[in-house]
Amino acid sequence: MTFSRRDFLKTTPLMPMAFSGALQQKKEVPQRLKLSCNLYSFNNPLRKGEMTLEEVFAFCSDVGFAAVDPTGYYFPGYPAVPSDAYIFELKRTAFLLGLDISGTGIRTDFSVSDAQKRAADVELVRQWVEVAAKLDAPVLRVFAGKGVPKGFSEKEVLDWVVESLQQCVAYGEQHGVMIVLQNHNELLKTVDQVLYIRQKIDSKWLGINLDIGSLRAGDPYEGIARLAPYAYTWQIKEKIYRTGKEEVPDLKRLMELIIKSGYRGYIPIETLDGDPRVQVPRFLAEVQLAMSSS
Repeated sequence: MTFSRRDFLKTTPLMPMAFSGALQQKKEVPQRLKLSCNLYSFNNPLRKGEMTLEEVFAFCSDVGFAAVDPTGYYFPGYPAVPSDAYIFELKRTAFLLGLDISGTGIRTDFSVSDAQKRAADVELVRQWVEVAAKLDAPVLRVFAGKGVPKGFSEKEVLDWVVESLQQCVAYGEQHGVMIVLQNHNELLKTVDQVLYIRQKIDSKWLGINLDIGSLRAGDPYEGIARLAPYAYTWQIKEKIYRTGKEEVPDLKRLMELIIKSGYRGYIPIETLDGDPRVQVPRFLAEVQLAMSSS
């Protein structure tokens, strides 16, 4: 049995009948979508020490985000976990700024042929699951890996990913943190590869971090529609690719696909080029306009 997000929602306790009836009649689903900023948008100023995470949080609050998604790379000492004092102070900062922490993420590679290295990344996930739980971040974003090593088949490598993720998901469930697999354009280049992994793991604690900029084989909107039922969070980028060719996304069409899928939750956006202090507010306004007209 494979869980989609709708299956997950069906497992939650039912609301009182009167409340439930009112919700079923309400059609304004877009208002349930909340915009978050994936802080990879601020990669350059964060890496160069031009901004701190706290300063980026304040910026995101000022421009109108509901949440932030701080990637683990920007925590002091990464990949080592930060101190509880640091985690709790960051959590306090977000709260006082009116921000939720919609998730966090780390870099993992379960496609390496060395089983000990894969096990080390599983352990890394366990450590950062605990960080996510302390932050009240509902999801931890992970990657499948960089590619198929020489001498191995694609299926063998995908099965390594499945085996590793099963351990990660089990630990995430113990701590109330969902593991979300990003369909990054490395090992995972097609929708079928992503769904192969998802359908092998029978747990509602695994979802997809749907990265619209990494669907590069074929029509990106068809890929988004196929993966959307399994999306627990998103990565909305300024560029998509149709059969490898770059184009600007149709944000209204994208929002319509998200709404049609029944998704309710955080939609993190990400910019990659230029000064994020300029580009992030601009892209946020574009996404907000698309949401309001969908």
